[in-house]
Amino acid sequence: MSLLRRQLSTSTSNNIETRDVNELKNKTGNLYESISIIGKRANQINISLKEELHNKLEEFASHTDSLEEIHENKEQIEISRAYERMPNPALLATQEFMEAKIYHRKNEDDLFQ
Repeated sequence: MSLLRRQLSTSTSNNIETRDVNELKNKTGNLYESISIIGKRANQINISLKEELHNKLEEFASHTDSLEEIHENKEQIEISRAYERMPNPALLATQEFMEAKIYHRKNEDDLFQ
């Protein structure tokens, strides 16, 4: 199991929880900025999990086109199911944001001034 999967799936449940909007707003001072940070982190998590899954599934890939060689691989199915059971990247990113585990900074240079 990768470090990312162990780190993120230990404390986060698969169930969606309602969040206090004011808590999100208080972290940055702006609700939309907080949501943007969570969204960007969710994309990062999603990309890394997708790459990891594809790398693991490549081990099972058959490079021949013969129909006789296509069969169900139980290990491949178990790997896919494990990733399906993982919490949604948005839930993971929200949890990280609420626990102040995400580093973010505001660009001080305004382009439109």
